[in-house]
Amino acid sequence: MNGTAIRLDGVEKSFGAVRALGGVDLNVGAGECLGLVGHNGAGKSTLMHVLTGTLAPDKGGLEVGGTAIDGPWSPALSRARGIRCVFQELSLCPNLTVTENTRVVHGALRGFGWKRKARALISVKLDEIFPGHGIDVDSEVADLPIGQRQMAEIARAFTVTSEPLRLAILDEPTSSLDAVTAAQLLAYIAKETARGTSIILISHLLGDIIGASHRIVVMKDGKTVAERPAKDFSRASLVAAMGSEHAPAAAAAPSQAASGEEVIRAHPMTSPVAHEFVAMRGEIVGLAGLAGHGQTRMLLQLFSGREANVKGAVAFIAGDRQSDGIFALWSIARNVTVRSLKALRKNGLIDLARETGMARHWREAIGIRTPDMDNNILTLSGGNQQKALFARALASDASIILMDDPMRGVDVGTKLEVYGMIRAEAAKGRTFVWYTTEIEELSHCHRAFVFRNGAISAELGPKELTEERVLQASFAESAA
Repeated sequence: MNGTAIRLDGVEKSFGAVRALGGVDLNVGAGECLGLVGHNGAGKSTLMHVLTGTLAPDKGGLEVGGTAIDGPWSPALSRARGIRCVFQELSLCPNLTVTENTRVVHGALRGFGWKRKARALISVKLDEIFPGHGIDVDSEVADLPIGQRQMAEIARAFTVTSEPLRLAILDEPTSSLDAVTAAQLLAYIAKETARGTSIILISHLLGDIIGASHRIVVMKDGKTVAERPAKDFSRASLVAAMGSEHAPAAAAAPSQAASGEEVIRAHPMTSPVAHEFVAMRGEIVGLAGLAGHGQTRMLLQLFSGREANVKGAVAFIAGDRQSDGIFALWSIARNVTVRSLKALRKNGLIDLARETGMARHWREAIGIRTPDMDNNILTLSGGNQQKALFARALASDASIILMDDPMRGVDVGTKLEVYGMIRAEAAKGRTFVWYTTEIEELSHCHRAFVFRNGAISAELGPKELTEERVLQASFAESAA
């Protein structure tokens, strides 16, 4: 690595009484992949917003390519200096096509024939990073599943026209990707850094961080608390550096389902194969396979009750929290309690004391990092927003909880706590249907259905839930 791509000195940022950054020093070498980790609310995303110019620091200095930046720093200047960012909350314009979204960030694509050039630019980059991606670049972004939207935004960040590419910031880039596409991205990161591009990789998937990074920086409470070469970290030492009270351990085998009572029976609506989905009371049932092969469609089918026999009240934890999960104009408390309004009524009106008490209980129970539950939901980090969606479902009277890749952007400590909550609630008789792109999470399930091309290609028991068997069923035409 020759030279420094980016350097931050003593960066501070506060939002009212909340101190998001408390004097952060950070440098990224040219051609280096820097892993950045920390619990939700540690300040990682705020730091990236400062780097890209979308937030102005209260104090601190910035150098780009060894040159100090004097005066205002803006998104336009950041891009002109070669800094790109894929934020955790994706930023593509939903009413434009993938091709048109590429044009938005490339002023050089203008005049007659711009669309042809933009189409070729993004198509080539998608093919390079994600071979076999299956994305029609002339499709509107709103029509794409979240995994393909994430792939499109990642590919766009690495396209180059008149502006250089010095640093790419990837904030939870694999959060909506399956194991195959995530591996493709990590392989591309290695190639890109070898060409001299610097990358900041932010992820709660510690295996990805250790495997892809040259060096790892740990943040906690708005400060950097550890920094050393990636090879000097193990998963356990990385969690310890983050200050978690919980060390990753092998998943506890799920206890036997609470009963043999069937509560869900459905047939995938797009599948010509008569392989049914069945779940029992107290079961944790996984949905697996490559992203976009019908798992989310299955959850929505169960939630709506279309061509599905579902016995009991249902709650849904959305994977795309910005579009389908949070109420952006509401407080954190209202977002948590909205599914439980019936239980909060007193004499026909909402009992505000009960509502406040429920919100306070779940802030403590699930660790939502906020000084005030009456703050707007958007004041939370992405991972903490996801915790609020968990709290909404678990606080409700639903006996069946549908989860669409619910751990997206959630830190390792919270994951372990939530896994325990899910197992405890299942033991009481609640049924969970859990789509996950993290194969390791299937170990918390009693069994899993693997999807391929909208159909169930295999049903795997707890002893069969290995990465090899899941991938085999994901690619096989059929499985027993």
